[in-house]
Amino acid sequence: MSASTDEVAVERHGFQAEVSRLLHLMVHSVYSEREVFLRELISNASDACDRLRYLAQTAPDLLNDASGHDFRIDIVVDKDAGTLAITDNGIGMNRGDLIDNLGTIARSGTSAFMAGLTGDAKKDINLIGQFGVGFYSVFMVADRVTVLSRKAGEAEAWVWESAGDGEFSVQSGERSGRGATITLHVREDAKDFLDQVRLETVVRKYSDHIAVPITLALREGGKEGLPLSVNKGSALWTRSKGDITDEQYKEFYHHVGHAFDDPYATIHYKAEGALEYTVLLFIPGMRPFDLFDPARRSRVKLFVKRVFITDECEEILPAYLRFLKGVIDSEDLPLNISREMLQHNPVLAKIKKAVTNRILGELKKKAEADAAGYANFIELFGAVLKEGIYEDHDRRAEILRLARFRSTAVDGWTSLDDYIARMKPQQTAIYYLTGDDLDAVKRSPHLEGFKARGVEVLLMSDPVDDFWLTVMPDYEGKPLRSVTRGASDLQNIAATENEKQESAAPEGELSALIAALKENLKEAVKDVRATDRLTDSAVCLVADEGDMDMHIARLLRQNKQLMKDAPRILELNPQHPLIKALSARAATPGGLDALADIALLLLDQARLLEGEPIPDPSAFAKRLSDALMRAVG
Repeated sequence: MSASTDEVAVERHGFQAEVSRLLHLMVHSVYSEREVFLRELISNASDACDRLRYLAQTAPDLLNDASGHDFRIDIVVDKDAGTLAITDNGIGMNRGDLIDNLGTIARSGTSAFMAGLTGDAKKDINLIGQFGVGFYSVFMVADRVTVLSRKAGEAEAWVWESAGDGEFSVQSGERSGRGATITLHVREDAKDFLDQVRLETVVRKYSDHIAVPITLALREGGKEGLPLSVNKGSALWTRSKGDITDEQYKEFYHHVGHAFDDPYATIHYKAEGALEYTVLLFIPGMRPFDLFDPARRSRVKLFVKRVFITDECEEILPAYLRFLKGVIDSEDLPLNISREMLQHNPVLAKIKKAVTNRILGELKKKAEADAAGYANFIELFGAVLKEGIYEDHDRRAEILRLARFRSTAVDGWTSLDDYIARMKPQQTAIYYLTGDDLDAVKRSPHLEGFKARGVEVLLMSDPVDDFWLTVMPDYEGKPLRSVTRGASDLQNIAATENEKQESAAPEGELSALIAALKENLKEAVKDVRATDRLTDSAVCLVADEGDMDMHIARLLRQNKQLMKDAPRILELNPQHPLIKALSARAATPGGLDALADIALLLLDQARLLEGEPIPDPSAFAKRLSDALMRAVG
């Protein structure tokens, strides 16, 4: 398959570090999953055929070579040589493709892959499918792998070779037609994969649904026997649901999603009437590594009359459902449709609308029938689903009913309907708090008064929460109100549940302190006032009723979309010992001047509690040191 090094220049490359780590995992750890290597190679070969079939719609000359017009996947076993070869006549690869596809993991996934590896083989095997690196599973059964490939429309063939030892070589080769042949030199402990019956069993188990014919042939004594057809070769989604087993659905999910996990849900139906199309979609059981990639790419493949068109169609489903994997096959779109034409195609727009409604309906059924399973779905994809509240005007209320939230009242997830059912008799609003992460939100001082009175607060830590809340101000007639904005109305809702009540600072002394703080802080704050939202903390910052929520303002500042924020209101806890002591000092002669530095310390303390930066850290440190010196002096 390759020429000698005297005749052909051999390029040697080192694998990307992440690939070397993956190869070590494959070779030394994952033995119980070895048969999946064949599934991955067949899936890749099928994808190569699908892509060329699509390109040939507009460039039919790509099929005019020795490989012919009929797509196929051929498996050849040579027991004498100890090799297993998988050949396809799909789109093929050139030198650059071989280096990029077989030597690296996509840059967008590199850091995530490294972070995901745990050292636990059973867990790490799932990362293979997540990162689209299933090809490397060949090294579970082979000590050397050779890829001979020629790209459709190009004259030159190339040979890629590696022993999985940290480097690979690339050199020119000879091949009569397009496509790729992957030859595995099978290891001694994996010779069962040279057995015909064993291979037939694996192919039918994992790849029976592949729509490209798969043949298996044995080569003995230098002669190749007649090829045996080993798969049905019909698109799985075209079959009746009653004819498809759960195992076949699962294996098709593994194929179409290049996944190793089991799907959480399967949605398979055929629409007939004004439009005719078939849908076979899966909700994954694991979160794809690039779920939050800014490109927000769809993972659903579009077919027209069983012909693959694209897997990069943004119009096939809304971006907030991008976690779905599978196929949609239309009978009404033209075969020669371009990806540009798809953007404004009315047929696809109608399919998108109907399929989206069906998916949301299926999620509703799941939520009602299996609360525990749906909670896991929310853990994986709830943040993405909530993007639809902001983006999908027509379905906002429906998506919000499907959303789930953390709360101060329950350990797991809660719906807004369940929150409303638990509201206090005098409570009129749904209270929430947003933040950068759940632990930080739970520690917020703004929750203290609500917890003391048993008033439930929703805890929101997904970045999208701040944005959908701007377009969905209420739910079922109940306003959604941030606990960090406006005056607290806790006294109108419920009395405190704490039996012991701390005495508050006398009203006259507290008024003197408020006046002193206003005088010293001037424009740094919008106002200073007492509050009942605090129990343990002395101070906090809140936004005025008409001002932007503090967390969303911080997000906008971080992204350079907000240059200057409105000053906040400093709230005081009249029952806190520090506030009571300062109130007493403020009421004494000269108290106003004595509180100058303390006023700034209180404001910086409130900023720290809110996660806000301190404008002048050096001045803060000096004031704190002076205060400590006075305390110990």
